[in-house]
Amino acid sequence: MSVDITAPNGALSRTYRHAQRVTAQWLEDESADAGHVRFALRSAWAALDVVEHDRLVRWLAWLCVAASSRGNTRPEARLGQLDATLGQAITRAMRALPGPHRRAGASRGRPLRLSA
Repeated sequence: MSVDITAPNGALSRTYRHAQRVTAQWLEDESADAGHVRFALRSAWAALDVVEHDRLVRWLAWLCVAASSRGNTRPEARLGQLDATLGQAITRAMRALPGPHRRAGASRGRPLRLSA
């Protein structure tokens, strides 16, 4: 069975959508750092399979890049403080994303050519 990876939410599992929704709510509400909220986040992330976890990491990397382009590095720092392993995965994913946001020294091999 093939799955169209470009399809909108229809192709995303209920578990993934829940983890994404809980994470987005936590990122938007900076006062939501209570123990029960952190537990809910970690529980939602733990329910993801490997593919969904990688997908969530890439989504969070793009969110962190978007925030940092506006001068806000808080989401990346908060995620790293909440879960160090997830924070490291997000940092690696950010380095792999194309564009000028890449950190110095993160480039490996040939630089990406972003125009024709």
